[in-house]
Amino acid sequence: MEIERKFLIDDFPNLPEIDRAKVEQGYLSTCPVVRIRKKETPQGASYRLCFKGTGTLCREEIELDLEEDVYERLCRLLCMPPIRKDYRVYALPEGLRLECSLVDEGEEGAFFYAEVEFESVEQAHTFVPPAFLGRELTEVPGSSMSNFWERKKRRLGIEGPSERS
Repeated sequence: MEIERKFLIDDFPNLPEIDRAKVEQGYLSTCPVVRIRKKETPQGASYRLCFKGTGTLCREEIELDLEEDVYERLCRLLCMPPIRKDYRVYALPEGLRLECSLVDEGEEGAFFYAEVEFESVEQAHTFVPPAFLGRELTEVPGSSMSNFWERKKRRLGIEGPSERS
């Protein structure tokens, strides 16, 4: 189960980083969400297949590791190139992690956002966001990354889940 709150931010926060990665992700389906992701860190690359249920604050999430060749084959099924993220993680009080991303830097529609994941719904509800976190998006319709994928497809004039040529 994934329990998280999402926020818009203006930039990466001025906090000590505990992790950093280059991420690319694409959606084989947005309803239900079926996502593939490559995460590159100084230690190497990892590849994941993720299924997500419906919901905002709380939803089912199933993740499976992939081999690089399977990830590359699945990428060829995407209707457009994957979304790119500059991903950074910062420590928050009470052992929480602030996960911040700059999405599609240099492209039309680029933006920053942040997520905080929780162990329980109660913990999520009692969390007081730091002042630098902007507008909360958790319950805002259309604010998921799968919705961003769909908006980007429309902006680029791409229809349906067809394969790239």
